[in-house]
Amino acid sequence: MKKIFLLAFAAATVLTGCDDLFEPAIENNKALEDGRNDPVFAEGILANAYTRNPYNSQSFNDVATDDAVTNQTSDSYLLMATGSWTSNNNPMNQWDGCKAAIQYLNMFLNEVDQTTFAEDEIVNQLFRNRLKGEAYGLRAMNMFYLLQAHAGWTQDGQLLGVPIVNYMEDVSSNFNLARNTLDECIQAISDDVDAALEILPLDYGDVASNAEMPQYYQNMGVEFYDYNRVFGTTFLTRMSGRIAKAFLAKALLLAASPAFSEGSAYTWEDAANENGELLQGIGGLSGFSATGNTWYKNGTEIDELGAGENPLEMLWRNGKNTNNSDLELAQFPPSMLGNGHINPTQNLVDAFPMANGYPITDPNSGYNDQDPYTNRDPRLALYIVTNGSTVGVQSPTVINTAADNTANNDGLNRENGRSTRTGYYLRKHLREDVTLNASGTHNGQAHYSPRIRYTEIFLNYAEAANEAWGPQGTGSFGFSAYDVIKAIRQRGGVGLDNGDPYLESIKGDQAAMRELIRNERRLELCFEGFRFWDMRRWELPLDEPAMGIRISGGTYTPFEVEERHYEDYMTYGPIPYSEMLKFDALQQNAGW
Repeated sequence: MKKIFLLAFAAATVLTGCDDLFEPAIENNKALEDGRNDPVFAEGILANAYTRNPYNSQSFNDVATDDAVTNQTSDSYLLMATGSWTSNNNPMNQWDGCKAAIQYLNMFLNEVDQTTFAEDEIVNQLFRNRLKGEAYGLRAMNMFYLLQAHAGWTQDGQLLGVPIVNYMEDVSSNFNLARNTLDECIQAISDDVDAALEILPLDYGDVASNAEMPQYYQNMGVEFYDYNRVFGTTFLTRMSGRIAKAFLAKALLLAASPAFSEGSAYTWEDAANENGELLQGIGGLSGFSATGNTWYKNGTEIDELGAGENPLEMLWRNGKNTNNSDLELAQFPPSMLGNGHINPTQNLVDAFPMANGYPITDPNSGYNDQDPYTNRDPRLALYIVTNGSTVGVQSPTVINTAADNTANNDGLNRENGRSTRTGYYLRKHLREDVTLNASGTHNGQAHYSPRIRYTEIFLNYAEAANEAWGPQGTGSFGFSAYDVIKAIRQRGGVGLDNGDPYLESIKGDQAAMRELIRNERRLELCFEGFRFWDMRRWELPLDEPAMGIRISGGTYTPFEVEERHYEDYMTYGPIPYSEMLKFDALQQNAGW
């Protein structure tokens, strides 16, 4: 045995060398400075921030609102809505992810001007400029998401955002920083967007001559073919000047909203102007997409999208998945082999008007609560599966959500974890040309999800313009809140036969137009992660119970599905409890 051990020891010595055997081998860990000679490593630091983009339009946090419930009892948003939301149990937390992204961006900005990306000095500077511009835009984006989740009023009456950190932190840094005011944080976003716009094009794309380049690069003496190498169509998915402007526009809308306006110097007019400028870039209402409300099911359009290409509706989108069926597997009704996870509420269904444009509560609407889906706003059938709806393309299936349906598990509460709890299933986001098979070999289709839709920007503008200038005020843009809402409703098929008399009746009433704009936003952006944040910035009660519809013997009866347990102070999200324990300079939002 001793001989065998000695032979093994000798072999190990030959194979590894004595230094490695008796001392730790040099680890393959790079220092930050290594990025100066390794542009791929340097850009990887920036990529780390990209991977932390906190927005996911298919997170379905609508489950935390009056728009939806889920049949998944362990869902974190369900638990949050039913009483478990605390400062150390917060599914809406953006603190850790966004602050980590900002640290990576600050690291990158600290090093990028010392990194060589190309031998040609002009091209090298172009690469540095583009990547710096992206970093500034991404930092503005992360600051917006931090404010949306964590800005609020403290117990002593201050409206605070988060600590502004625009430098690279290291082991010697002071991490015990007080929160800056909301307005200081909005200014930080504005400063970063300005810095991005100075060196980024509004949009990436190849140009055919020097004269087509931004003036900044003409003044540098850049040749258009070098410009295309750095700012051409290859980079369509990256942070651009226009995308950065959109995050400033969103931040200004937040600051002007009722929950924040009392403590902010930013106004509705600021928000209207910033969103209006973005819309001017697509020709105002002439750039309004006729198929924007069906972006998720425009099959030919989706299938033909090239890398980074956007349809008219999209300012920024996630990448495209091909041959995918995950969403359909999660959301189709059980009879189609789905799990029916997200169940729209009666609250949301009731928010859809009739096709004649009148709310269902209006005596002119013609609404019949025992025939509730006839002559409704066509968007109801686009986004929600109601009783009697047909779902699917290859094998269309009539969905029966009645409580007395015994033919399959599509009926109300027929099977835990699969059947609807509200009498409704989700249709939005889904491609009905997907076919699920019991064998698990599903026929998938291409999908993508939005990051910023132009419909959102039109609605941002309508909301701010109505408050700043009234329903028909146009500012310097030539179109009003009324014009935007008219276009949105016409696209949806509302009021086409009668000229939308309800809209016409309120076009001089700012308060009524406010309610309609909010409702249109609720419908157009449903299940895209907006409702929770909108309710909070509008100071709407979060504790409205989630309602459903019980259909039995052909009779439709509303019922309460799920209580909501929110307190008034929850209009503003908490600073994480762990941060409050570590840093005494931080002040918590009141109530938490």
